[in-house]
Amino acid sequence: MEILVNENNFIAQEELPVEIVERKGIGHPDTISDAIAEEYSIAVSTYYIEKFRRILHHNVDKAMLVAGRAHPVFGGGEVLDPINFYLVGRVITEVGDHRIPVEEIYIESARKWLKSNIKNLDVERHINLKLLVKPGSRDLVGLFDSSKDIPRANDTSFGVGFYPLSKTEETVLKLERYLNSREFKKDHPELGEDIKVMGVRFGDQVNLTVAAAFVSKFVSSLEDYLEKKELIKKKAEEFVRGILPYRFNLELNSADLVEEGIVYITVTGISGESGDDGQVGRGNRANGLITPYRPMSLEAVAGKNPVSHVGKIYNVFANEIARRVYEKFDEVEDVLIYMVSQIGKPITEPQLFEARVRTKSGNLSRGLKDGIKGILNQSLSELPDIWKRFLNRELGIY
Repeated sequence: MEILVNENNFIAQEELPVEIVERKGIGHPDTISDAIAEEYSIAVSTYYIEKFRRILHHNVDKAMLVAGRAHPVFGGGEVLDPINFYLVGRVITEVGDHRIPVEEIYIESARKWLKSNIKNLDVERHINLKLLVKPGSRDLVGLFDSSKDIPRANDTSFGVGFYPLSKTEETVLKLERYLNSREFKKDHPELGEDIKVMGVRFGDQVNLTVAAAFVSKFVSSLEDYLEKKELIKKKAEEFVRGILPYRFNLELNSADLVEEGIVYITVTGISGESGDDGQVGRGNRANGLITPYRPMSLEAVAGKNPVSHVGKIYNVFANEIARRVYEKFDEVEDVLIYMVSQIGKPITEPQLFEARVRTKSGNLSRGLKDGIKGILNQSLSELPDIWKRFLNRELGIY
């Protein structure tokens, strides 16, 4: 195992001439896919613990949201064909004579999340939930079960993380959360949950493009839509003005064809009712953003077991470790974390564990290196119990 602390010789994010940042909001079909997969992993893990005192092998990180068909009209509309959601993976379904109610757990966990987060979706009529699972292969289940105090990595994979966020990254993340907050929805029930924010920075100018599904029953006419859209845009601009130090331009639903009466209204507040499909792993990375100018992993984090699947554990934890290093040392300007596992080896023994650090002085001293190594070493000791933090939702993935 190699634990390394090196200088970060990449160009600082704020000094790049251009930057791209994307956030798919809680109602985006890809984010819904992630959420349902993750909620099922949490629910089935909780059941395993209650019945068998430990989490059993499972990975449910494959899913597909197949859009339905809807007919939104001002003041109403209807869903003509429901969404079909397929969750696929490996789950232990029996232990001895005990049958595990895997499908019931799935339906309950998915409906609970949808009811709590997608307010205008009728979980009985607007979506069909389908589960396609089988027990895992003998080798991977055996590897999982052979782990004692320290789980063994069930894959050779890598995780990456960074901290702090750039000003553009922070703005994109906070803007979506602001527009999708319960407080904002109280004042604007016409705004659905399918909100995507794209930020593009050119030097000190940021262009923000927001796509937001409106809920048709709360919009009485085209004129009403345009008035409400303009008010929401102004509130969004005011919010951004308070956190972004750059000049910016914000566009809301720029694809609207007003002259033709074609605007972004939906029955349920999500494009998945008719316009867009979804899939686990196609959306936000482990820190909630899509950042092509940063190191990223293409792992689908959601739905993987929280005990030994390093594609999940390392990607989520790498961001937390980066934050810890940044907050511990005033001299540190930014941090990148890389972790690489080897299948069958303890998760506490990555092949490579590297922190790449930029300092304010440009000097990575021996003392600072040793201090950072101490944090990295300490963090490894937490990994055998990290599953508890996933189950308690202290570590989120969407």
